[in-house]
Amino acid sequence: MNEVNDLAGQHEVIAENLQAEVIREITILMKDFKEERKKLLAEGARMMSHLNSQINNLERARKNYEKASKEADRALDSYKRADADLNLSRAEVEKQKMNMTIKSQQMEDAKNEYANQLQRTNEQQRQHYQHLMPEIFRQLQELDEKRIRNIRNFMIQSVDVERNVFPIINQCLDGIINAAKLINEKEDTLLVIERYKSGFDPPADFPFDDLSRPDGGVHSTPTIHPALAIKPEAATVKGTISASKLKKRVGLFGIFSSNKNNLSGNGDNKDDYSDLPPNQRKKKLQMKIEEIQAKIHQETAARDGLMKMKGVYEQNSLLGDPMSVEGQLNESGHKLDKLRLELQKYQSYLEENNLAPIHSNVNGVRRQHSCRNSGGGSIPDDDSLSRSASDSSVSNNHNHNQKPSAPGTPLPAHGPESGIGASHSSLPESDDAPPPYYDTELLPPLGTCRALYPFEATSEGSIAMMDGEELLVIEVDQGDGWTRVRRPADSIEGFVPTSYITCVLNNC
Repeated sequence: MNEVNDLAGQHEVIAENLQAEVIREITILMKDFKEERKKLLAEGARMMSHLNSQINNLERARKNYEKASKEADRALDSYKRADADLNLSRAEVEKQKMNMTIKSQQMEDAKNEYANQLQRTNEQQRQHYQHLMPEIFRQLQELDEKRIRNIRNFMIQSVDVERNVFPIINQCLDGIINAAKLINEKEDTLLVIERYKSGFDPPADFPFDDLSRPDGGVHSTPTIHPALAIKPEAATVKGTISASKLKKRVGLFGIFSSNKNNLSGNGDNKDDYSDLPPNQRKKKLQMKIEEIQAKIHQETAARDGLMKMKGVYEQNSLLGDPMSVEGQLNESGHKLDKLRLELQKYQSYLEENNLAPIHSNVNGVRRQHSCRNSGGGSIPDDDSLSRSASDSSVSNNHNHNQKPSAPGTPLPAHGPESGIGASHSSLPESDDAPPPYYDTELLPPLGTCRALYPFEATSEGSIAMMDGEELLVIEVDQGDGWTRVRRPADSIEGFVPTSYITCVLNNC
């Protein structure tokens, strides 16, 4: 499924690249193409309209010339008839002659206008068909060639987009094939059996009823497996409404019908999971215990951080008021007490009815804390609280004696700001009695160290060591230049300068 998810991701990459590099560019191209084509077609239409207008002017000039020519001919005929008619006066003849002269002049003007329009129209028509329209068609052709050329490039680019992810797609497909080859049907069925097995013991044998005995034989009720017990509704008479409701699929042979709901987590109606089969109940209790232990670990880390913060405030009042975190410490303590009681409750549930008890992972949490501290983490636990309490006197004494112990060694300030301990005043208990979470067990070593130089314990809380001596690392340097170690011979613990030793921590 991971490979299928990666494969789908590659298809998404293809779609995104096509959208960004191809489709967007095609959209821009088509928009520019439409605008340019529309402009060229409009220009061609304008030229055609201009030509048609000139042709119409020519046609009007021709008609005017034709009309003027006819009128001149009629005026000439009228003048000739008047001149031949002896009955007309000289004035009438002169009038007809003047009219003929006017009409002839109008005909000449119309003739000249027609000739000019004809020459202009022919010239414009030659320009239109030989230069202007061919240029428009040439631009349209170039525009279409540009469109075809870009579409060709986009097709190649789209292929390149898909081809670039082919190696990753092939890896995903190879991963799917490899994952499919790793499927083991035997292991899968065993996992299903392990998940859904109830943990019930098989029912006992049916006893023999000896009917020949005087007392009529011993009638013992056979032990019936809980999963095979007949429910009251199962005895409904066939054909009734209730019987029709029972016609639904149940588990195989009716013995796994209740496991599905129980394992889904929806049937956890009881706090102790007593409604589940033994094996499933054990798993649920183990998961609950681990969940509570994780909460305890988290809350303990928060409490330890508050205690260190309070210690810092006590040493430097400018940073804050120590009493400002007192309420949070009390609330954290109440939460821890509640979680511990809940943990004990579920551990008792797990241990009852001869269930295999789960091993508390307090030591595991402690080792996890040690490993994380060795790697630079800062997740405290119950032991860190114990160390904070047990090292409080050391921190107070060191804070009052701020003087150098040896050349090149750091000041012995194992105070709260160093992350190693907390002051006594930050603890809720008095100096005479240890806190309720005080742990007298020795902390597990985080690794070993070897002394590079001899060191004399000149301050309280430190431990002397000789050159080349092997010691156990109990707590790594928290940033103040000191490391907490233990001498294996007498189990004495103390602080030594980190620069005086070389550490080999365990592989956590």
